[in-house]
Amino acid sequence: MDPKTLEDAGLQYDVTGPVATITLHRPEVRNAQTPAMWHALAAIGDELSDDVRVVVLKGAGAAFSAGLDRSMLDPSTAGEGSVVALMGKSDEEVSAAIDGYQRGFTFLRDPRFVSIAQVHGYAIGAGFQLALSCDLRVVADDVQFCMKESALGLVPDLTGTKPLVESVGYARALEICATARMIGAEESVDIGLALAAVPAAELEATVADLVAALTAPMAGAVRETKALLLSAADRSLEDQRRLEREAQTRRFRELVALMGH
Repeated sequence: MDPKTLEDAGLQYDVTGPVATITLHRPEVRNAQTPAMWHALAAIGDELSDDVRVVVLKGAGAAFSAGLDRSMLDPSTAGEGSVVALMGKSDEEVSAAIDGYQRGFTFLRDPRFVSIAQVHGYAIGAGFQLALSCDLRVVADDVQFCMKESALGLVPDLTGTKPLVESVGYARALEICATARMIGAEESVDIGLALAAVPAAELEATVADLVAALTAPMAGAVRETKALLLSAADRSLEDQRRLEREAQTRRFRELVALMGH
């Protein structure tokens, strides 16, 4: 993507070796999210090369992301993505618009790479859902997760409901969403939302160590493993066994080819 489009969307994007880093860069509004940002994230997902093995997602400034840009909910505005503009469309058109927004989140599940949310400060609403879209979450001790949508009369619609239930279970997910309460660092680890919570000064180094560990094994092994695990809970044991056999056959063939036999 060209730098101007990224800048206008409030994003920074860097690829160094096998690691892509996406930074939400609207620090003056705590990285509040807009449709332009979601479309740009989807475009980044479309152009990620097969050489990328890890995607790190983080926020600039004092927060990961304070959620939806409130201008979208302002009745006096009718800009792209605003509720006023959306409600002028048919149900089918609204659904298609939200589908476009969701694509800025779904690419992070791609089995070609492992995605890590490096979260500090507020991760509210859309910010929480963006962190949930990543495979792994490492948080600073000042993190505050919150699914704010119900307090605004809305539902989480940026693909966060499924990974939330998968992380913490149905009952806890319902309580988190319906009460719109804050979840701090210690609790986020205790209930399975985050892998680890560390002092803010150590967050960058902790994620760097995790990236190094994830890129140490052969790329194919990690990709096949992610693909196996992604939908394991939705498959029967027989289907999962078959997919394991097929994946392992591909791994054996690659290893034999590398040995020159």
